[in-house]
Amino acid sequence: MVDLKTTAEIEQMRAAGRVVATALGAVKKHAAVGVSLLELDGVAREVLRSAGAASLFEGYQPGFADSPFSGVICTSVNDGVLHGLPSDERLADGDLLNVDCGASIEGWCADAATSFVVGTPRAEDLELIATTEQALAAGIAAAVPGARLGDIGAAISEVGQKAGVGTNLDFGGHGIGRRMHEDPHVPNAGRPGRGLKLRAGHVIAIEPWFWSGPGSVYVIDDDGWTLRSADHTRGAHAEHTVAITEEGPQILTLP
Repeated sequence: MVDLKTTAEIEQMRAAGRVVATALGAVKKHAAVGVSLLELDGVAREVLRSAGAASLFEGYQPGFADSPFSGVICTSVNDGVLHGLPSDERLADGDLLNVDCGASIEGWCADAATSFVVGTPRAEDLELIATTEQALAAGIAAAVPGARLGDIGAAISEVGQKAGVGTNLDFGGHGIGRRMHEDPHVPNAGRPGRGLKLRAGHVIAIEPWFWSGPGSVYVIDDDGWTLRSADHTRGAHAEHTVAITEEGPQILTLP
């Protein structure tokens, strides 16, 4: 079932979104060569605590996971791209880091992710990040009343195909509201004009993720969470929580 949110409820989700954006900004500012992933998790944890927000990730255990998630952010490095479990791993010069954060305030949720390079960047990493952000922008632009869910996926996949990057469709975006994962699933590929008709009041997390190589196969680390490309190519992830309104899409996860 897909619930429509009222204007007041969307504003409550925006409050959670601001906290998420603040946490991501603080993590990016703190990230540096020699800093551990657990230290970054602590930075985000303090932002959430100060705002009176609850983590959507800590304690979460979907069907594929052997244990509950222990962090408040996902920290995926280089060939990791999703669900990276914070550890004592320390960042090295040139690491490509993907950070995902979710939070709730008074029961209303928001979720966002960003990717960036620590230290000296490689041109191909910056290009991959730019492609992923471009795909997110294309998906958001397609999220208007009267459009179809397939229009969002088609907009995302068009960017990825032109760039020749690898895409896996096992994980994608999702509805969000009182729970982090609600209906509908928002795939990163689709056919224009197909799927659920979008209406004002739908709120979804749109989240393209790409690998620099053409492959789409992943493996899961021994930690039971971190998804890595099977061919060790590097990955990037970008996400915003977006409300569909009569005035157009509104990004709720902005500072």
